[in-house]
Amino acid sequence: MSVLEVRNLQTHFFTDAGVVKAVDGVDFALNEGEVLGLVGESGSGKSVTGFSILRLVDPPGRVVGGQILFRGQDLAQLPASEMRRLRGNKIAMIFQDPMMTLNPVLRIDTQMIEAVRAHDKVSAKAARDRAISALSKVGIPSPAERLDAYPHQFSGGMRQRVAIAIALLNGPDLIVADEPTTALDVTIQSQILAEVQDLARDTGTALIWITHDLAVVAGLADRVAVMYAGRIVETGQTDDVLTTPGHPYSVGLLGSIPGHGQRGERLTQIPGMAPNMAHLPPGCAFAPRCFNADERCRTDAPGIEDMERVRQLRCHHPLTKAGGTP
Repeated sequence: MSVLEVRNLQTHFFTDAGVVKAVDGVDFALNEGEVLGLVGESGSGKSVTGFSILRLVDPPGRVVGGQILFRGQDLAQLPASEMRRLRGNKIAMIFQDPMMTLNPVLRIDTQMIEAVRAHDKVSAKAARDRAISALSKVGIPSPAERLDAYPHQFSGGMRQRVAIAIALLNGPDLIVADEPTTALDVTIQSQILAEVQDLARDTGTALIWITHDLAVVAGLADRVAVMYAGRIVETGQTDDVLTTPGHPYSVGLLGSIPGHGQRGERLTQIPGMAPNMAHLPPGCAFAPRCFNADERCRTDAPGIEDMERVRQLRCHHPLTKAGGTP
């Protein structure tokens, strides 16, 4: 069953340098218990997409078009008061920096109990019990004791676990995770990824995992959507996209992963720089950096095309034919 449908989402920033189309016609859907990996370079529009879903984009940015259908309800049209009731309750977000979630001068129990009682009329004891259960789910040892601690008494990995626990407190239908493990060491990262995957499977929570790391997506996501210059250029089942990438940009991202190629082989570098989002080139935005571009790519912007095996590509010359073979 569909939890989220994003249709032609457009989020623009109105600056002195021009209109920055940070998200420019994004479409995707997410089902119960499904994990979608949203990947791309910094500045591709991944985080703005996540913030747009929760209506957290600050001026000079704003959602200027499209629909964000959560359980059939268009979040883009909801009054601010209704959106506040959903945010942190049915829809939650995990930020890259856990201190964006945690107040450094309040104990963990205060913050978690308030997060419960803001959306659910329960006693303080019931809210505390729910907080202990949430901390236990994310692997916090002695959760009842750790509730009395302050954020600075936790390590970075433990703070991130607490932030994830807060996101889970009210049993949300959808969680948007904005690179929450980027600053963590590899061991803690792998533990949190495994726990998040189990939680999505056990509770039916849909998850959008925003990252630039395709290695993380490979072990976590059911489907992957690759973003470039505010648009999704490829989407499909994770194994399909990572095994036979169809868009030249996806090929470049995969080639830049250490250990992806042969031992001693130089990493593949995507030439050039990401485009200025306020002054995008005509045609395909990736054409100036693409090894497969021709004159048509430089003048005519490609639309999204459906391929077999639930694959979609935005490219005039996809490297994957219909049927999934290069």
